[in-house]
Amino acid sequence: MAQQNELQTIEARGEALVAAALAGDEKEARRHTDFFVLGRRVDEGIPYWERAVEAGDAFSAYTLARYRKIRGDRREAERLYRLAADRHSGCAYGLAVLLQENGDPEATEWFRTGWEMGRLDCKIELGKLLAAEGKPAEAAEFLMKGVDIGDIAVFEWVQRFEHIRKTFDQIAEDLDAAEAAEDGEAAWEAVAPLRDMAREFKEYPGLTAEAEEYCRRAGELSPAALVEHAVLLERRHADDHWPEVRELLLRSHTAGYNGAAFILGLFNEERGDPAEAEHWYTLAAEAGHRGGRRMLSDLCMRQRRLDEAERWLSELDPEDENVAELLATIAQLREEDEVPHEQDLRRLPELRERAGAGDLQASYAYGKMLYEWGGAAARWMLHRYEAAAIAGDTAAAADLASLYEELGKPEQRDHWNRIAAEAGDHDSCSGMAWLSDYHKDYQEAERWFIRAAADKSPLRAMLAGKAITQRGGYEEAEPYLRKAWEEGREEAFGTETAGYYGLVLNRLGRHAEARELLSLAAERWWDDVMPRYRANDLDVMARMLDPEEELEAAEEALAAD
Repeated sequence: MAQQNELQTIEARGEALVAAALAGDEKEARRHTDFFVLGRRVDEGIPYWERAVEAGDAFSAYTLARYRKIRGDRREAERLYRLAADRHSGCAYGLAVLLQENGDPEATEWFRTGWEMGRLDCKIELGKLLAAEGKPAEAAEFLMKGVDIGDIAVFEWVQRFEHIRKTFDQIAEDLDAAEAAEDGEAAWEAVAPLRDMAREFKEYPGLTAEAEEYCRRAGELSPAALVEHAVLLERRHADDHWPEVRELLLRSHTAGYNGAAFILGLFNEERGDPAEAEHWYTLAAEAGHRGGRRMLSDLCMRQRRLDEAERWLSELDPEDENVAELLATIAQLREEDEVPHEQDLRRLPELRERAGAGDLQASYAYGKMLYEWGGAAARWMLHRYEAAAIAGDTAAAADLASLYEELGKPEQRDHWNRIAAEAGDHDSCSGMAWLSDYHKDYQEAERWFIRAAADKSPLRAMLAGKAITQRGGYEEAEPYLRKAWEEGREEAFGTETAGYYGLVLNRLGRHAEARELLSLAAERWWDDVMPRYRANDLDVMARMLDPEEELEAAEEALAAD
């Protein structure tokens, strides 16, 4: 009866939503949309939103576009946003963000449209775009125009952009003084603040042009500053500037700065050239560079050249805890019967030859080995993974998503995670579940949690059971939570499992079993479970089990029996 009443309520509210859309009553249409969104009934709301969109309701277009995007249909999301972007600020903002993620400059137009309709976050994005062009002062000035005293978010961005401008101005002033005194050490110190601006260069790539000019000036006086310039080009630029980077580092090395040899070793290793890396690490190590000795030891250790690794470690401070740990690792490696296949760097030449002949699997294996065991950086291995992923290799797609995660590129991460998840990769299914959960699309999250639990792990069984429980599917949840409890009660998630399994058993009428589990959960909940969640996330808190309350209900049921 309760289920029938629920279905009738859903139908009544859905039809009322469509009727409001047809009547042009935006306020009433939004009220009914909130019923579906806040009630966590996205699946049920979709067919009514589709009809409301056909009737011209802008907020339904905005809502449906959001969920289409969350669920992976970006093309349909764009179409829906465009339907109302010229008259609805949310659609303008959503369209602009989607286009920006796609690298489409049309995004600026829609941020401007959203701002003209009064949407503050569109104005902030326009300011960020100015900063991305290398104009932090202009960005701050733009954001301050017409700002209200309550627009705290604007002031925070203004402060950030003003700080960037202040930092650059101080660098320029210090460089002027260093050049006047012909002081190379002072020139190097002048550009030192650039080392702490990785986030700014990533978010506002236009800043690198001004920073490069400061490094160029400092490099005229200091070989060490040439290295700063090379690092800026290598690490802070989206484009590949390797010939220029290498030339700067060679100039610094020739001028007598042994730190340049270390950085040449590091960059070659990150780019997947261990032989060239070893050459430069050796030069740095022989010149007494501590980092060169440490990295050379690591390189030799990964290649199982253990005597050489130990020799270079002996050149470091024996009191260093890291040295002691590495020596212990070398001792363990000496006990190996054979090198694990995935770690055997002796396979690299053969894999490289096969990759060069067009073998995509070999190219992926080559990149994966270099990345995981050869010191290569994610950025330079992407192409190795991507070719295999495009060809349909599920493991390559999942690994590619992990590389994009490391590189801080969530759109590409989610794209490849979805591809791998839809192909059955359980880790990727888990990633999609958490993505949906983050966006509060709990029905979609539940589906992905269930697919992830197919790997038979007790943790994922708990997460699937918990998601099902939170929508009231107690019979469906019971086998998942039973598995999680039987196999994972001693794990970190054991208390949470006890709570949700106890709740399910209680709702299924197994009150005595429930009481035991809920007593355990109630005793430990605040210590074991609550610290893992944000107390200010009201939605999470509203959906969370209260073990003490459920325990009281179980005891009342037992007393009544």
